[in-house]
Amino acid sequence: MSNELSTKVVTGKVRFSFVNVFEARAFGENKDAKYSVMLLIPKTDIGTISRMKKAIEIAAQKGLSKVFGGKLPPIVKTSLKDADVDTDNDGNVFAEKWPYAKGHYIINVSTKHKPQIVDAQLNPITSPTEFYSGCYGRASINFYAYNSNGNKGITAGLNNLQKLEDGESLGSITTPEEDFKD
Repeated sequence: MSNELSTKVVTGKVRFSFVNVFEARAFGENKDAKYSVMLLIPKTDIGTISRMKKAIEIAAQKGLSKVFGGKLPPIVKTSLKDADVDTDNDGNVFAEKWPYAKGHYIINVSTKHKPQIVDAQLNPITSPTEFYSGCYGRASINFYAYNSNGNKGITAGLNNLQKLEDGESLGSITTPEEDFKD
């Protein structure tokens, strides 16, 4: 049963990066500690991208009176970025900064509440060595409008995560076997 006015999206298969989902962490001074992850959505996943864009439109309409004061901003900023085109605050194209992002949309999602993480059979995952930057899975996220310090737009919060398969690690984590084999 799907709700036509839902801002919730369950993605197709994505790759996870900057995984910070086992312990809340504050990024910056006077910031709340949060659990977070960056999703890499293949541009070929038209279904997920379409559902995300629809959820962004719905979130903007839902935020019209409560968040945007009755008037949509001329340009509604979103946290969904085209990694091949969009840039970070320093003007760097995301896919040039992170080559693995080429051919993807990216979105950072976070929550103050610890997300549940499960495997393909819905068994809980509790180990950072099992759910890591580079593995593949699905994410349940929820889009919402924000207005903070003059910045207005639509972003997404993290609900839950499901690991579907392993992938090459995007971090610098090694195993003892790799470190001490010689």
